[in-house]
Amino acid sequence: MDVVDLLTYGFMQRAFIAGCLIAGACSILGVFLLLRRLSLIGDGLAHVTFGSVALALLLHTHTLLVSIPVVLLSSVGIFKLTQRSRLYGDAAIGIVSSLGIAGGVLIASISGGFNVDLFSYLFGNILSVSENELIISGALCVLVLAGIVLFFQELFAVTFDEETARTSGIDADTINIVLVLLTALTVVLAMKVVGIMLISALLILPAATALQISSGFRSAVMLSAAFGVVSVVAGITVSFLCNIPSGATIVIVNLVLFGVAAGARILWGRS
Repeated sequence: MDVVDLLTYGFMQRAFIAGCLIAGACSILGVFLLLRRLSLIGDGLAHVTFGSVALALLLHTHTLLVSIPVVLLSSVGIFKLTQRSRLYGDAAIGIVSSLGIAGGVLIASISGGFNVDLFSYLFGNILSVSENELIISGALCVLVLAGIVLFFQELFAVTFDEETARTSGIDADTINIVLVLLTALTVVLAMKVVGIMLISALLILPAATALQISSGFRSAVMLSAAFGVVSVVAGITVSFLCNIPSGATIVIVNLVLFGVAAGARILWGRS
């Protein structure tokens, strides 16, 4: 089958559109998270997403209706824990993450154990995105990207020097909350692309790849988005043609891109 022929299938069109939008949002946010040393927040919120999905399946309602508010509240909870208790960010993430995964296991047990639907969210199934899910995902991705554009200067300032940003009049606490809320939204959206187990990879790897070869912050953001989109397009295509899991394939493509970028940086450093 020719690669162009893939676009004649409706489910492939939806997968490419949703995947590129979500990968772009994840990759851009990933640059801020890596530089703030908050890359593990994606993994922590992914565990919360697992619990929220289990709850949605127990209540027989759409997963996004439960996952979005639960994960948003959890992201704010992580920020408040680091702000008001004597905890570093990784400890707060670990606490909320443990609560999410434990709650998910308990809820899954109450509802009769792990089923096919829950496993599909664990490992992702971008090819099953429906028209309604595409519309919702598209709207939320636009919201995330609009938030990044609107608060870009503030996010940039807080990312590199929070104390200086505060003294210059920026409300750093509000900007930090905006960052974690945007991250929470992308985590919920990404569970369809790569699955709950691999969400953090979609946040970390494109950004890490971009930072290997970028010459500045803006170039890192643009390169990260480009790497994220390329990995999704290539991953979906290869997974469909080879009949292998799409989420894992997308992550492997990201790892290959990171390896190439890291190798190129080493070679440039020696020349």
